[in-house]
Formats: sequence, structure tokens, C-alpha cells
Amino acid sequence: MDFGVIILAIIQGIAEFLPISSSAHLIIFRDLFGLASQTVTGDMELAFDIALHFGTLLAILLYFFKDWWKMLVSGLTKGTKQKEGKLFWYIVLATIPAALAGVFFEETIENVVRKNYLLIGLALIFMGIVIYLVDKTAKQKKNLGDMKAKDALLIGCSQVFALIPGFSRSGTTIAAARSLSLNREDAAKFSFYLSAPVVCGAVVLSLFKESTILAIESHLAVFVVGVLVAFIAGLLCIEFLLKYIRKHDFKVFMWYRLILGLIVIGYVLF
Repeated sequence: MDFGVIILAIIQGIAEFLPISSSAHLIIFRDLFGLASQTVTGDMELAFDIALHFGTLLAILLYFFKDWWKMLVSGLTKGTKQKEGKLFWYIVLATIPAALAGVFFEETIENVVRKNYLLIGLALIFMGIVIYLVDKTAKQKKNLGDMKAKDALLIGCSQVFALIPGFSRSGTTIAAARSLSLNREDAAKFSFYLSAPVVCGAVVLSLFKESTILAIESHLAVFVVGVLVAFIAGLLCIEFLLKYIRKHDFKVFMWYRLILGLIVIGYVLF
């Protein structure tokens, strides 16, 4: 077993929930720094990345199992009459923009954007600054119960930008939620909730591709280890971030993104 596979899975488990872009990290550490570059190659790259995202999806489903169950039951039986049901349908609404963008622009993103390291570096820097400034200036006067349908739709639209590695799905959605005055903890929770249907959709679509099935069959042990490690790392990271943002802002993530973005740009240029 290539130890780099385990490192990539840990990176995914951490970066999926912190506002630092998991997709960018997987690309940077594999393509530029060579982690697992001998094991995860060619057509296997995207399938493996999605498998790692599936691991963090399992972490979200387990960590928030009670929340998911309440939202699902309430949403399907009571509609929007209760807080949980309303939140369920807000998640459905917010998922639509990213789902449509993913279906229509998948090939462009895969063939053009994922290998544009300069764009990834710039996106890391840009969104790092945006996340920090938005959080610093926004009020914390709303919680999930105060959300409206338009808030959910705006947050969902922001998730479209996360299709570009470096922007960060959690980063863009948390920043959008904070700009709408959601408190940090609920902004993070809604971001986590939103990741579930998007990742689930990506996993299902990937399984329809023959290349994905062949990659899994040929490297089953690699995929199993990757999913398991990403799942465990994801569980730990959810707990960490929810506790961290109760007392801290996003400054440390901004500086991390700035440094990593500059390293990537420097690597490309020099």
C-alpha cells in the first residue's frame, strides 16, 4: 500500500470541512508534490478523488445522523411547517445551482480547470481574503431557524464557484452564509449539510462511468483504505471546526491559503 494514499485521504478528511479547498489540496499534493503519484494515475485520479469525498460524506451522515433523520421525516411529512422540514427543503433548493453547473460543465472543469495550477493558486489567495473579510464585517444575528428561501438559494449559488479547485465548497458557502448574517457555527453547519447531496450526486454519476468501475476493480484495496481514512479524518475535523469557530474567526485559514497559494504560483512560474 502506497503511504501517500493514506496521506491524501487524511488531507481530504481535513480539507473538506475547513475552508481551504479539498479539491485543490488533492491536486496540489498529488500533481505538484508527488504524493501517491505512482499509484493514483490517469483515469483513476478523478475516481479516487470522488471516493475520498464519499468517505467525508459518510462522516457527515454519521455525525449529523439525528439532524438528518429529523429533517427528512419532517420535510417529507410536514413540508415547511416545522423548522427541520423547512431546513430540509432549503437544502434541496440550495443544491440545485451546483448540481446543474456540475452536470453542464463537468468536462470543462475536468479538462481545463483541474490542471490550471496558476488559477488554483490565485483562487486559494482570493477566497482566503474574501472569507476573512466577509466574516470580519458580517453580523452574527441569525441562526438556521431565521433562514429564508432566498438565503438558501444565494448560498447554493455561491457553491457553484466551488467547482473550481481552490475556491473551496465550505469556504464559499460559509462566506455566503456569513454575509447573510448567519452566526459562524450555523453557517458551518449549513455548509456541511449542503455537501451531502452534492457529493452523493457526484458519486452516483461517477459510478455510471466505465472508467470508474474499472479503476475500483483494479485498485479495490486503495479505494477502501482511502474511503475509510477520509471518513475517520472527516469525523474528527467536523468536531474540531465546530468547536474552533465558536471562539475564533477565520484569520488562520486566510494566512494558510495565502501561503499555499503563493507556493503554488511560485512553483508554476519558477
